[in-house]
Amino acid sequence: MRDLTQGSVTKTIIAMAAPVAAGMLFQTLYVLVDLYFVSSIGDAAVAGTGAAGNLMFMVMAITQILGVSTVSLMSQAVGRKDQLEANKVFNQSMVLAVVLGALTLVGGMLCADAFMGQIAADAATREQGTIFLHWFIPGMSLQFAMMAMGSALRATGIVKPGMLVQMVTVVLNTILAPILIVGLGTGRPLGVLGAGLATSIAVTIGIVILVYYFLTQEKYVQFDKRQFAPDFAVWKRMLDIGLPAGGEMLLMFVYFGVIYLVIKDFGAAAQAGFSIGGRIMQSIFMPTMAIAFAIGPIVGQNFGAGHFDRVKEACKMGVLLNALVMLVVTVVMQINPQLPMHIFTDEPAVLAVGGNFLRIVSLNFIAQGVVFSCSGIFQGLGNTRPALLSSALRLLVFIPVAFIISHQAGFQLHQLWYVSVLAVLIQAVVSYLLVQREIKIKSHTHHAARVAA
Repeated sequence: MRDLTQGSVTKTIIAMAAPVAAGMLFQTLYVLVDLYFVSSIGDAAVAGTGAAGNLMFMVMAITQILGVSTVSLMSQAVGRKDQLEANKVFNQSMVLAVVLGALTLVGGMLCADAFMGQIAADAATREQGTIFLHWFIPGMSLQFAMMAMGSALRATGIVKPGMLVQMVTVVLNTILAPILIVGLGTGRPLGVLGAGLATSIAVTIGIVILVYYFLTQEKYVQFDKRQFAPDFAVWKRMLDIGLPAGGEMLLMFVYFGVIYLVIKDFGAAAQAGFSIGGRIMQSIFMPTMAIAFAIGPIVGQNFGAGHFDRVKEACKMGVLLNALVMLVVTVVMQINPQLPMHIFTDEPAVLAVGGNFLRIVSLNFIAQGVVFSCSGIFQGLGNTRPALLSSALRLLVFIPVAFIISHQAGFQLHQLWYVSVLAVLIQAVVSYLLVQREIKIKSHTHHAARVAA
């Protein structure tokens, strides 16, 4: 366990964010490695796996219910020096991981084809996406257990084991992808099936490694069969915090789903360009998301300990660091947005769509960094409803305008990207104002409680 209530807040954020960013980058490489080898199969395969990968946002939304609540409740318990409570939350999170993972596996398998039928540009894209999902979903269902264990470690200030596990699984996926997708060394290419299978195998091995770590190395929180019996009071507390956070991620699933739906008439090349551009954008967001992930437990432990001066400092430095990182990336994307696209494709139509998407949406990268920082702060404070509210506002701006302009004569894709920029800018302003309000409320409540005591 690492005490995050002591030392420089800025140095602590950077020290925690660096390995988290590395781990998240490796996780993103799952999709990018698969996309690299799938791109040799054709536009339908790229569009299919890209559109199917959007379902990952739904799974991530559900995992956020588990991960955010685990970090919030455990970090606050650690800040109060309540090891018994932290251990109880950890074991209950593992029980929930099993339940939610099973539901995801069954539901994903049953709904894969229907999901692809709604957003695929053509029959070939639908078929490729469905095949990919049937072999990708088992790995996604195991993400719940990985999320629970990784979040528990992060809540206690430990981040390196999670990063190392992510690194191992990506290396495995990188080795398996060419073997299974294009048949390197076997002569039996499996196509998009191999892409999904490679990820599922790698995640399974990652789970085994994490379980071994907890059994042999972790001392602050441990598996305890006596605490496996469902404690619905703890579940309620976790869901109160986790459901809004999951809803926030689910809105991202809706957001990208709307885009795929609006652009489907532009054909598979347009969906492929957006798929590649979207995955590159997710990779770009890794450093800012890592800072946000670091802010959560720092705010949580200091909130639990009653150190509101450090909570405010974590808020200020988190927003500033993310803004600086995103400023650099924005400049790079404005200069040559197609550069990273060439890693995956040389088709002019795909490059044009993806490059234009990255150039325009990079205008909201700084705002997106502010949004991520605010989400991490809300998680640490144990109230994720304001983050959900700001995300809902983003959709309330984006969706109606997107559908209106898409039905206008002469509609072009770049118009959709500019609407997205506007929506994110509004979300960033609202998120920051709500964070300041929440910190003020929590501070006054804490002060009143101390006076009453």
